[in-house]
Amino acid sequence: MFARVDSLQVKANAGGDFARVFENEIIPALRQQPGFQDEIVFADPGGPEVIAISLWSSREDAETYARGPCIHLMTRLAKLIERAPSPRSFQLAYSSLHPAGVATFPSQSAITTPIGSPGA
Repeated sequence: MFARVDSLQVKANAGGDFARVFENEIIPALRQQPGFQDEIVFADPGGPEVIAISLWSSREDAETYARGPCIHLMTRLAKLIERAPSPRSFQLAYSSLHPAGVATFPSQSAITTPIGSPGA
């Protein structure tokens, strides 16, 4: 399983419209995408920050979505958010919702110091 994590900020007083567009347009479109499993959205209470996590069967499914349908769907949210989402991707390392053995901790690079940090 693979996760795409998008961080974005909703414009002031646009939370209701954001929620409606997300529920009525984004979610139905995601459900049509090959490999889509689930979408989880977290919102900062009283703040503009939103974290949207989409779960995919594979990295390839998530990347196919990101190259095409995602671009179109983000245009639906463009008037409601402050900036383009900043996506990150993660491989499932563990889940209590899945049977043992489904998740595997991904291989890491020998270089573990974040780029731009002291010693990098």
